[in-house]
Amino acid sequence: MAPSNELHVVYGTGPVGTAVIELLVAQGKPVRVVTRSGARKHLPSQVEMVRGDATDPANARQACVGASHVYNCTNPADYHRWPEQFPPLQRGVLEGAAANKARLIVMENLYMYGPHGGAPMTEGMPLHGRGSRSTTRVQMTEELFAAHRSGKVRVASVRASDLFGPHVTESLVGERLFEPLLAGKPAQMFANPDLPHSVSYIRDVGRALVTVGAHDAALGRAWHAPNAPATTLREFVRLLGDEAEVAPKLSALPRPVTRALLPLLGVFMPPLRGLSENLYIGYEPYIVDHSAYAHAFGDHATPLHEAIRATVQWYRAHAAAEQHTPAASNS
Repeated sequence: MAPSNELHVVYGTGPVGTAVIELLVAQGKPVRVVTRSGARKHLPSQVEMVRGDATDPANARQACVGASHVYNCTNPADYHRWPEQFPPLQRGVLEGAAANKARLIVMENLYMYGPHGGAPMTEGMPLHGRGSRSTTRVQMTEELFAAHRSGKVRVASVRASDLFGPHVTESLVGERLFEPLLAGKPAQMFANPDLPHSVSYIRDVGRALVTVGAHDAALGRAWHAPNAPATTLREFVRLLGDEAEVAPKLSALPRPVTRALLPLLGVFMPPLRGLSENLYIGYEPYIVDHSAYAHAFGDHATPLHEAIRATVQWYRAHAAAEQHTPAASNS
């Protein structure tokens, strides 16, 4: 049973928020979920649903009343509008946690490090991210830990690489990879598939957020979520084929071709605008060192073949459910 003074407030019901919510519920923790719509959708019946606006500090203070832990798993609605949309999300949730003296656990990615020559990434690396999204991430992490140092709020963050797993769609190893391969079609990748690349299983990331939130010693710093040992994206696709019993077909564009193509695609696909700033992610070794987390909390990284198997099962169940959903009425 959870202590009676615990209340875990989760902002965001995307893949990360869902993984956090499911684990907290499994642990018997009281959970309040804050979303703009307040709709339950796929979430467990045990959680309390609240309609709220993460960008409104006054609203966040009210939504977080009674919270012991607040998890910021939000993402902007428009990937190409991070500079305008993302900082207000963080600032609002931070105000909600601070006003209620709750600890704040934040999901981050690795954009803040920027190009680093392929060396394994550690939490102490300089923040050399450049470009609109990467510099936004640098600004946000600096603001986050400045708030901790000032005593305004107790903060920790979890950083993860490219996500995959149940509910993950937008990712280098998301639906643009899994869906065509599972349908027996070729998948195209903006990356060099023969370089080592750490990928983060969503349930391991959710567990890392909950684990960090449970330990006072974790506060005041960032932690890399555990990952299975880095392998190449080509090997990842091979394992996917083995688990799904399909013959995977993968094509990968060279970096110069991708660099020339992305601005053209961005005219018709806004999320691809400005993606050139992050091309290094797919075209140099991208290896995450999570030894600090493993030393402090243990290494609970799911073996890659098991994580891929669970992801394949989710995609197939999701596709089957969509096929059986009645078409919307026009009346």
